[in-house]
Amino acid sequence: MNFRKATPSDIPMIEEIYSQARAYMRENGNLNQWVNGYPDRAIIQQDIAGGNCHICEENGEYLGVFSLFQGPDPTYFKIFDGSWRNDKPYVVIHRIAVTAHRKGVASRCFDFALEQCPNLRIDTHLDNIPMQRSLEKNGFIRCGIIYLANGDPRIAYHKVK
Repeated sequence: MNFRKATPSDIPMIEEIYSQARAYMRENGNLNQWVNGYPDRAIIQQDIAGGNCHICEENGEYLGVFSLFQGPDPTYFKIFDGSWRNDKPYVVIHRIAVTAHRKGVASRCFDFALEQCPNLRIDTHLDNIPMQRSLEKNGFIRCGIIYLANGDPRIAYHKVK
């Protein structure tokens, strides 16, 4: 598997991956995350323009997409019902999605992120049980609850290499 920064020409495929991810969420009981077309084209364009959007591919096939940001993340300033594992500089994964839920793709995305910084944070919706399982399988520790800017709660995870 290879990783590269996304370009504007990748937008149609990224939109398709996110569409598949929304359908998968609904099929698995997660009815409230990524609603109303989120993440939309404007967000994808912003992630690409900022150099944050990454593509995971193999032999020209798109396997996944995610955005990686250097912290600090304002939504992570306060954590409730727990604490972060440390206060060292970190990176954050947002908007991760894989195609066809092929085994090992999310794990490789997490590994790639940890290669960029050994301190990785991520959050997920309370209803996103498949993502929670994936994070825990990949050694992330559930640290507490954070709140998005709109007030929605998310489960906060942290992995230290």
